[in-house]
Parts: sequence; structure tokens; C-alpha cells
Amino acid sequence: MIFFYPRHCHVPRNEAAGEAMMTGERSMAGSGAAAWTRRQALAAAAACSLTPAAALAGPDPSRRLAVPQASAAARALYAWLWSQYGRRTLTGQQENPGPPRDELAYIARVTGRQPALLGLDYIHPADWTGVRERALDWHRRGGVVTLCWHWGVPTIGTGYENSKRDFDVDAALREGTAENRAMVEQMDAVAGELAWLRDHGVPVLWRPYHEFSGDWFWWGKHGPDAFRALWTTMFTRFTVRHRLDNLIWVLGWAGQNVDPRYYPGRETVDIAGADIYAADHGNLAPMFAAVKRIVGGTVPICLHENGPIPDPATLGPDSEWLWFMTWHTRWLTGGNQNTPETLRAAYNAPRYLTLDAVADRPGSGRRGARTGR
Repeated sequence: MIFFYPRHCHVPRNEAAGEAMMTGERSMAGSGAAAWTRRQALAAAAACSLTPAAALAGPDPSRRLAVPQASAAARALYAWLWSQYGRRTLTGQQENPGPPRDELAYIARVTGRQPALLGLDYIHPADWTGVRERALDWHRRGGVVTLCWHWGVPTIGTGYENSKRDFDVDAALREGTAENRAMVEQMDAVAGELAWLRDHGVPVLWRPYHEFSGDWFWWGKHGPDAFRALWTTMFTRFTVRHRLDNLIWVLGWAGQNVDPRYYPGRETVDIAGADIYAADHGNLAPMFAAVKRIVGGTVPICLHENGPIPDPATLGPDSEWLWFMTWHTRWLTGGNQNTPETLRAAYNAPRYLTLDAVADRPGSGRRGARTGR
């Protein structure tokens, strides 16, 4: 669903600050007379009645989710994400899968705000109950949930180091092999966790096999044909067998190798992206362009992981990231990644949406909890 300002809407502006507010861009280095405050920008937007363009033009069939008969919650989230794409960028934070898991507290202390999007990981089966509870809590606070899976080699064991071991993917894709049985059993176990979230009304930005075009995880060690087969196997099993209608499928290249041969096709992908751990706060426009050359305008494009947060003043048509998601621990707090000053400036930039700005969006978990839906 696309939103626009009705013609009768008056958006306050002045010669010095109007363009900064309308584009949502402001330098992380400071503000000054030429920059609107976040409160001014949000107040100006609130002064207008945001009218769905779809109310006039009808739904855009090209923007349907890949999952047939997707849940109402997933459809509402996807439509809202499309409405923001090219205009605003969601702030995101990946949680540490182990204690102290203090990323959100740190961000609140430094910026006074919280990210719009929270990333969680199925890396440790012992914590899956905790993952589901934290995901549900975030959804009920009005936030957006994204999940990945550092999947240890199915025949070896769980954990990050085991996700980097090799695995006979060819055998795993042949029904009846030991590798196939182990892989499918573990897929089904994670599907059960995602089904729990489905049954609690939580739509999930599901980001499996992340950085698949690199050669460090087992799912990326065997080339594009093997990867596409893995992706299709999971998509089909989760969609047909497990009826996971709450998933929005996020395809995340490794930024070092945005190779079109890995693309499984729009019919199984809802959002595409790439990541790289850069040395500065640049907008990563060449990486954005590489993804866009593959997917065009058929799906939104996200920065699915990052170290330094891109300076929002540099984002534009060549770098319209739907969201960024900073990695945990030193990538969030390290002085060579994100200083308190740059973090505070990013979380208060009009371009970047934080939890307070998204919690009452259409289909929000907070809105649903309040109205009993």
C-alpha cells in the first residue's frame, strides 16, 4: 500500500528547512537552522491524513507476497513496508544470541529511542523458547521482527563454528540419505517455532541462508545451483507442508559477491538485500545498485546486516535501503563502528524510523493488542 499526501494537505515548511524535512535527510554531524528536528518532521506528517493510494488505484498485483494466501498480518506489514520504501528507512538491531543481550538498553541509553526492527537468531536450540518470547514481546510493542538461522551442519551440530563446516549438500537434497533426513528434521523443528509465532499473530521477516553468495557458511560452499535448490526446498516445505503464511521471505546476498546466478526468482522472494561490514558510514550505493540490477523494482532492497550505520544524509535514489540492521556487540558499541554521537544522530534523523514512529502503523502488534484483534 502506497501513501501520499492529499492535495488539500498543508505541509508546513520554510525555505531553509523545508527540503530537509520533505526528503527526510539530515547530516549525522549536526543540525543547525537548515535541518528540521525529528519532532517537527513527525508533526508535519501527522498533520496530514495519509490516504492509501490503493484505495484509489486498487492493490498492485506485483507487490503480493510469494506465499499464497499469506496471513492478514503479513500482508499488512508487507504493504506498509512498500509504502515506506524509497522514502524512509527502518532502524534495526540484531540481538546478541547470548547474555548479556543488552543492545536495546544501550541504544535507549545513548539515543533515547529504540529500533523499529529487532533481529533474532535460531542459532541455539536451547534458547528457542526465549527467542519466541522475545519476538512476541517485540511484536506486541509495535516493532518489526526479523529472524535468521546460523544453522550448524545438520550432521555435526549446532553453533556458529559448525555453521562454517562443510556439508554434503548434494546428498542432503536426495531423499532417503542420512544428510537429507538430518536436514529435513531440523527444518521441521524450526518450522515449528515459526508456526508458534504464526499462531500468535506475528509476521516475520524470515532471512534464511544469509550471505549465501559467500563461501564461509555451509549453504554457500557449493555454488549457485545448490543454493537455489536449498532455498526452494525450504520455501516449499515451509509453505506447503507447514502452512507458514506469516513469513516474508528475505534473500540476503554477501556484499562481496552479488551474483545474479544465486537468485531463485521473484516467486519465492519478497525482499532482497546484501550486507558488508564497511569501514565508514557511507551509503553503500554500489552494493545497492548490484542488487537492483538483479531484482529491479520488483521487491524492496534492504541492508540486511551492517557495522557502521550509513549516514542518512547520503541516502537517496542510489541507496534507498528499506532498513539497516546493525550487528551486536562490538559492531554496535565499538568506537571504530558506531560512536555514541553517530548513533544518536542516526536514531534522531528524520530519514530513519524508530520504534516510536512505527508502533501504530496499520497491522501493528500494538494496535492489534489494543483493539483485541
